[in-house]
Amino acid sequence: MNIHKLSKFDRVWLVFFMGLVSATGPLSLDMYLPGLPQMQSYFHSSASALQLSITFCLIGLAVGQLFVGPISDHYGRKIPLIGGFLLYAITSLSLIFIHNIWLFIFIRLLQGLAGSAGQVLSRAVARDIYDGRELTKFYSMLMAVNGAFPIIAPIIGGILLPLVGWQGIFILLFIIGILVVIGVIFTIPETLKSGQRGSQPIKESFVDMLKMFSHHRFVLIALTQGLVFGALFSYIAASSFVFESFFHMSVHQFSILYAINGLGIILGNNLPGYLMDYVKNRDLLLGGLIVGTFASCLMVGSLLVDPMPILVIIPLFVVVFCVGIVNTMATSMAMSIEGSSNAGAASAVLGLLMNIIGALASPLSGIMGAQSYAPMAFLIFGSEVLGLILFIFALRMRKRS
Repeated sequence: MNIHKLSKFDRVWLVFFMGLVSATGPLSLDMYLPGLPQMQSYFHSSASALQLSITFCLIGLAVGQLFVGPISDHYGRKIPLIGGFLLYAITSLSLIFIHNIWLFIFIRLLQGLAGSAGQVLSRAVARDIYDGRELTKFYSMLMAVNGAFPIIAPIIGGILLPLVGWQGIFILLFIIGILVVIGVIFTIPETLKSGQRGSQPIKESFVDMLKMFSHHRFVLIALTQGLVFGALFSYIAASSFVFESFFHMSVHQFSILYAINGLGIILGNNLPGYLMDYVKNRDLLLGGLIVGTFASCLMVGSLLVDPMPILVIIPLFVVVFCVGIVNTMATSMAMSIEGSSNAGAASAVLGLLMNIIGALASPLSGIMGAQSYAPMAFLIFGSEVLGLILFIFALRMRKRS
């Protein structure tokens, strides 16, 4: 499949549809967050038990990619996508009939495993079709669409909750899963033709994926992206405590701030697409890391003066804007290193590192609760600095080779 064979409408539809397919994370996690207090009463459980449903869904999203990626390199992209979202729809619907919190958590793990197909294969499909500058431009648009879902998912959840309860949120996820299956069957062609697939036994595909961890430049760029995602997850996990409890913002004010920062990520995702003809990939990524590190340094510095929301809000916006730049550029550069035939496995490694580092950073950012934003600030700063150092190593490695 070649870019020149896609009409303008086909490309727009592919961007939108793959953006929806890749958004299983925010759809599965952010949409039902407003309903957690209601669910706590329904299940007669503790808040920590319900938070485990978030953790296990994240684990499923991370681990599932390790299986879906190599399988898609062997059997093509459509079959795993259809199977993944069919299971996603079934698990989403089954959640509304469960009354035991531990069974609910287990099904959430399965839901995450199923939803991982969307995250890993959206990147793999793009790599099948595009390369070079066109790949970067496509990822830029794809990440922009994907970045809208963390903004709208909690809003949709908040609207549905008083109307249909928390069960209605999972019914909507069931409907989305079915619509994606129909969309894949009828509108998305198989992008990995039989001649491009791995001819060796399926277990060799998993071995090839493990070998990617020996590709040092690929791993360094993947870790760079993962660390920047750690900074983003630190912000997401701690932001409501920081702004509502520490700075005493209203829920409405915080929602506006959260939406503005979400728009910052979208703008950051889009910027590389406009600058690709003027700035090299590595310079865009390096610039995003340097600016993000500087902004996080300002946030840490604000801890030395009297607490003022504006001294946190402005650096945070710059950080999340740079997250958008780094996410687009790191994905494009890492996926370009590996061939199209290994795109599924490469995408799986990227997704695994992003989700694992994000899952580790999230609880750490809230260790001081509403007493201080210091953990969030230091985690973001540390993630940005480490990401910058690793990418500099990746650049030096490329020069030596």
